[in-house]
Amino acid sequence: MMKPFVPVALALVLGACSASRGAPVATAPAPATPAPATPAPVTPAPVTPPPAAAPALTAAPANWQLLDSATDRVIGTGTLRAKRELLAGRTPARTVTVAVIDGGIDTSHAALRGVLWKNPREVSGNGRDDDANGYTDDDHGWNFIGGRDGRDVNWDTIELTRLYARCTAAPAASPAPLDSAQRAECPVITKEFEAKRQEAQQQLGQVTMVEGMLARTTRILTTALGGDTALTPAKVQALKPASDTVNAARQLYLRMVASGISQEAIVEAKEDIDGRLKYGFNPSFDPRNIVGDDPANPKERNYGNRNVMGPDAKHGTHVSGIIGAVRVEGDSAVEGVASAVRIMMVRTVPNGDERDKDVANAIRYAVDNGAQIINMSFGKGYSPFKGVVDEAVKYADGKGVLMVHAAGNDGEDLSKSPSFPTPTYADGGRAANWIEVGASGWQGVENLAAPFSNYGKVQVDVFAPGVDILSTVPGGDFERQSGTSMAAPVVSGVAALLMSYFPKLTAADVKKLILDSATRYADAQVTLPGSATGEKVPFGNLSATGGVVNAYAAVKAALAGMGNVQ
Repeated sequence: MMKPFVPVALALVLGACSASRGAPVATAPAPATPAPATPAPVTPAPVTPPPAAAPALTAAPANWQLLDSATDRVIGTGTLRAKRELLAGRTPARTVTVAVIDGGIDTSHAALRGVLWKNPREVSGNGRDDDANGYTDDDHGWNFIGGRDGRDVNWDTIELTRLYARCTAAPAASPAPLDSAQRAECPVITKEFEAKRQEAQQQLGQVTMVEGMLARTTRILTTALGGDTALTPAKVQALKPASDTVNAARQLYLRMVASGISQEAIVEAKEDIDGRLKYGFNPSFDPRNIVGDDPANPKERNYGNRNVMGPDAKHGTHVSGIIGAVRVEGDSAVEGVASAVRIMMVRTVPNGDERDKDVANAIRYAVDNGAQIINMSFGKGYSPFKGVVDEAVKYADGKGVLMVHAAGNDGEDLSKSPSFPTPTYADGGRAANWIEVGASGWQGVENLAAPFSNYGKVQVDVFAPGVDILSTVPGGDFERQSGTSMAAPVVSGVAALLMSYFPKLTAADVKKLILDSATRYADAQVTLPGSATGEKVPFGNLSATGGVVNAYAAVKAALAGMGNVQ
């Protein structure tokens, strides 16, 4: 994927364009298959589904992922209720380190500065590897897609393009030769690559069409309002059309605004598609010389640089804020799920597909430097060096580190279209300490499954809020984003909350608590993600639990397990 999630603006714009074709708009990565239940010393409290009725909301509350279905009538996680009713007067017993494997983090953001992980064994900026871990001056984490000279990879190709390049011997081809099995897959790879590149070219045309529609509509309405260029929905709503042309422009403008389409959204969408065509689907593009590693050696370790922000930290900053942002003066809305937390950024994901080698090294770095939880809001459709990633996942699993992974935003069944990394190993077996997360929405039970979310009765463990999530973005700002990329850090935050207040819980215990305490909606009829016809299915068909993460129920169950039923 070009990004670990689909920009909301891109989905909105293409949604408007493709409505006539009935095509679902969503794109992204990641799947897996849930692990068998892991024994835990805590017996979770019974879960009673909340009322099905949705609140009469026209927009998502600022912090809806923290709200409670019973007290707030929004299907959030109940985090604020847990802190208010169950954890009041209690002090976290420890601070939990969450490694965020992503595209970078704004280390200067006021809501994040105080929760950044600091390597206690490293003297920042002295140019020496004080802790002898192979990474010099890694005070807040490490950047596996940067060079020793300070340059950083921004765009990269997608994995499909890299495979196509190998098949066609294009310049970006990996120096590793293809074996007979890989060579046999080349016709399929070539067909898929050409189809996806053509799709991107069509999308660019669609977005350009919407851009023209918005420009014409704006001109008509500006003239009708006496030259007022500061159009607002209120002004347009109050306008009394003097002609059919003005009336049509008024209706179209209001529909676009209601869908979130704006000039800014169109610009973002065009930039994304332009980047995909120029870099992601370009088999001759190869930025790896910036890193200076040996691409043919997937087990190489010590490369990269200390710049954990990189050239595009929007996604990683947003993910990090969902986990542990602290409230800043003048803003009372944005708050992370966990408070006693430290964010370790491991920059691995470019605008394009992450490389298996970097993912494996990022997981190992996180484990070796003390992370209790690893958040992975990324994924892709191919994993040519899956064995190397599997070894790293086994390493983390054996060390008792909880891995939380976004299921992806293609609106697809992961049993048919897997995405990587996954907890299942190529040589058999699977990781036990792994949670695969789908995205849920705020607009009631019928719309509980986000329309873009991947799903799988066996592959996805649980759903969590992932639509219109307000969180941190670079420059000290806050912004709403949607994706399973947002749902995974909600779960990572709940896991960190549990580990901080109940330090004796293992990763296996925490996973079991989260899954067992999820609020069940198994029989609720929801719109199948990715369905062009609005097909309804039981929510229980979309994940192993058929539930949505419930921090309140998880904390209550943990307290009951301590003998402190409240």
